[in-house]
Amino acid sequence: MAVDLHYDMYDREIYASPYETYQRLLREAPLYFNDELNFYAVSRSADLTRVLTDRDTFISGKGGVYNFISTGMEMPPGLFIFEDPPLHTVHRNLVSRLFTPRAVNGLEPQIRELCTEVVDSLIDLDQFDFMDDFAMRIPIQVIGMLVGIEKSDQKALLDLVHKNIHEGTADREAQQIEAVLATAAWFNDYLDWREENPSDDVMTQLLNVEFEDDTGTVRKLRRDEALTFLTLIMSAGSDTTATAIGWAGSLLSAHPDQRRELVDDPALIPRAVEEILRYEPPAYHYCRWVAKDVQFHEQTVPADTILVVLPGAANRDEAKFDDPDRFDIHRNPGQIFTFSFGIHFCLGASLARMETKIALETILPRISEWTADLESASLTGGIDTRGWERLPVHV
Repeated sequence: MAVDLHYDMYDREIYASPYETYQRLLREAPLYFNDELNFYAVSRSADLTRVLTDRDTFISGKGGVYNFISTGMEMPPGLFIFEDPPLHTVHRNLVSRLFTPRAVNGLEPQIRELCTEVVDSLIDLDQFDFMDDFAMRIPIQVIGMLVGIEKSDQKALLDLVHKNIHEGTADREAQQIEAVLATAAWFNDYLDWREENPSDDVMTQLLNVEFEDDTGTVRKLRRDEALTFLTLIMSAGSDTTATAIGWAGSLLSAHPDQRRELVDDPALIPRAVEEILRYEPPAYHYCRWVAKDVQFHEQTVPADTILVVLPGAANRDEAKFDDPDRFDIHRNPGQIFTFSFGIHFCLGASLARMETKIALETILPRISEWTADLESASLTGGIDTRGWERLPVHV
């Protein structure tokens, strides 16, 4: 290991600004070992591609993030992002019904209407919090649209998730567990209502579809499975998308010339979204369990160990990207690792991209200049994702 080179996902100084550490990992320790936390880490884009496409050697069923996989806890049924085939295939195929191109594209008019309402509430303000007042308000309600929640109830869901995510507490992990439990309880009531009031939406179809599970039994979803799906979609979808929109707020504040280009030419926004996702990915790390001895860079990673992959490092690998530390809305980055890769590629990636694009298309013509107050801003306290908790901006 390179002298004085240290990485762990709990280090808040690294979390605040990881890119110098990433560059050292990429150049000096493409296979890194942390003996205190007992994990290996890879950072190069070629290594991430290898890990994320070899599902037999690098498995997900023991938990896909360090705070799960390191405990040895058994993953609950239906948490398909932490499953392996064949169970993962069964569950992913079911949930994918919510994210078909038809279902996602059909939401565009509603998302535009929502973003307009949110920007309307900001238009006369001299300052606002780009997270609380803008970014967080969009994806939670969009997930509500996706699963067929009435518009009048989407605000209640927004208030619930917003309260549990952002109200301060000394115990961040307890806070997150409480948020998950509160959201699951809310969705349980929603499913009671939906079963009594079926419609032609995709959620009703999902509840009534018959499928063959991993045991060969033909059946419908159990209530616990449906709740796990909904809670996972809500927590992962709202966190990732809100974080991406938040990074757009700070990056476009830091690069006002490029922001002005987007105001003048909105056709550049889709490519700008892709660059935002590359430059500051919401995913901070994910993990795989190594099923057999494997070689990286002439070193052996032994079986039954934890392998951490770093999408933020791979997204700035100079072997794949020219001048990777430069933010450039004209870049065509191609394959990035923000939404993982392979069989665990994020089902909601196209929806997250659409929401971020529409959010920028809506705010930029009406609030075309802002300055982020980074001294008053704060990052989230988690280790799975990385983004702003608070991002005050002055208009």
